[in-house]
Amino acid sequence: MKHTPKNETSVTEFIVLGLSNLHDTQLGLFVLFLIMYLITLTGNTIIIVAIQLDPRLSTPMYFFLSNLSFLDICYTTSVVPQMLTHFLAEHKTISFTRCMTQLYVSLSLGSIEFILLAAMAYDRYVAICHPLQYTATMSRMVCVQMAVVSWGSGFFNSLVQTVLTMRLSFCGFNTINHFACEAVALLKMACSDTYVNEVVLVIASFLILIVPAFFIILSYGRIITSILRIRSLEGRYKAFSTCASHLTVVTLCYGTAIFAYMRPRASVSPSQDKMFSLFYALVTPMLNPIIYSLRNQEVKGALSKRSIESKKIHNVEEKGQSEGNM
Repeated sequence: MKHTPKNETSVTEFIVLGLSNLHDTQLGLFVLFLIMYLITLTGNTIIIVAIQLDPRLSTPMYFFLSNLSFLDICYTTSVVPQMLTHFLAEHKTISFTRCMTQLYVSLSLGSIEFILLAAMAYDRYVAICHPLQYTATMSRMVCVQMAVVSWGSGFFNSLVQTVLTMRLSFCGFNTINHFACEAVALLKMACSDTYVNEVVLVIASFLILIVPAFFIILSYGRIITSILRIRSLEGRYKAFSTCASHLTVVTLCYGTAIFAYMRPRASVSPSQDKMFSLFYALVTPMLNPIIYSLRNQEVKGALSKRSIESKKIHNVEEKGQSEGNM
């Protein structure tokens, strides 16, 4: 428990230490992370466009996938551009207002993803375990309601934690040992009592992380049981292939988050904290569209169809131009 000293001073901006202080290293990281960020934006945008344009992908599974892709674009954008700017800036500072805004947005979107992945697990459970009831159970209205609950829960959780963080006193300590305004890093800087913040963070971690994770494990337990009852090897493979991409993404997201937020804080060094946060903020959003496009035959089919149609249009345009020049 911390107590506010008498010589308390307000903080108007924070100094962000980032990942490295070496100039050459920062330039290398800037190029690397810029490429990864562009891959993330491109890959997730392609997934969204393919789902919107292909009628075959107008199903609950791809409705949630388009939400996930949009979420990844927003989440990585809330963190990475600021980090890239700091790689090139001499003074790596961020104002108090911008810091709290970044905290709210990134914490909201990160929370939403865990709940959204649980909704996707429920969709796969109904599709495999109750296929005859799938259309009625996973109606368009139900999918929209599940998405609204996911987004609403994430924004509410972030609002509570951000407001509590804004009420803390920093007493002139304004150096964040992180590359972004992250909740735990800010709590370490505070000189006032952080007990309420820590309790709320534990409760939020349980509700946003552990409860959805338990729900996903329960869903996949029943899914695996149903798949094992299928007699044909081809039928088992087909059923499991519809879940493989989602299960891979779940493993990446939850594995990283549990190591980052559910371990005893004393056992986590600042460097480890940064690496886990970086993996979750940049690597996972970049890998998600790759995983779904490589492991999902329907997505690959939609992308191939768009590629073929683009080539046909291009050939027609070239033919028209050549005929016009004759």
